[in-house]
Amino acid sequence: MSDATPTRTHPVLFIHGLWIHASSWRAWQDRFEAAGYSTTAPGWPGDGDTVEATRENPGALDDVGITAICRHYADIIDAMAVKPIVIGHSFGGLIAQELLANGYAAAAVAIDPAPVKGVKILPLSQLRSALPVLGNPANRKRTVALTREQFRYGFGNTLSAEESDSLFDQWSIPGPGRPLFEDATATFVRDSPAAVDTHHAERGPLLLVSGTDDHVVPLKVTEAVVKLYADNPSRTDFVKVEGRGHSLTMDSGWTDVADIALSWIAEREPELA
Repeated sequence: MSDATPTRTHPVLFIHGLWIHASSWRAWQDRFEAAGYSTTAPGWPGDGDTVEATRENPGALDDVGITAICRHYADIIDAMAVKPIVIGHSFGGLIAQELLANGYAAAAVAIDPAPVKGVKILPLSQLRSALPVLGNPANRKRTVALTREQFRYGFGNTLSAEESDSLFDQWSIPGPGRPLFEDATATFVRDSPAAVDTHHAERGPLLLVSGTDDHVVPLKVTEAVVKLYADNPSRTDFVKVEGRGHSLTMDSGWTDVADIALSWIAEREPELA
């Protein structure tokens, strides 16, 4: 951990996505702390303190859904002295957008974010990535772990097998099935927990980041989210990262993505309340 004294006004709160433990953010935290930010990376409700503890008690995540995750982070933010900048990956990116739209964040960075309600396309690679959960309706209330092969297709498709397997061994944890079912059915549910006010919410700036070769959240899905924000007067920026997959926050090229977020946040700071 960095010994740097925080010099920035807003802290940074990191939110992980499905199947990855919060400790995967540690290198990002060190980088942001060196740049003067205080940081925190709390896990989802039900996560253990470590990868091993979460793997040993997967049942603690059973039936944890999007609403519970949002409330969990909203409660954490309510206890903070200053409204944070939120950075989320995958489902963490969806949660980051919900927190921002509801006034809990000063700004947000959503990296390869799970689609919000209103995105109606479903690329084949996205469906294949979700099948380990969606293929069995009983998984809605269960916690499901990926195999190495499933992880390699969803997260590690742009990596060598060795690097993908190494990331799997380091960071993968079982994940609740409920968020995937909620996201997959969002179009048909009036009050879906995957809904975000993309049109009218008065909010801080938002950066959406997409790896061009992502299988879990393909580029065209994030592009569809960007279009949903087109009529919102608040600032929305979009960056594509060429040749990167869903592992972009933790693979050997993670610093490229971290520096995109860090530079954007530094530029936006004068705009933040």
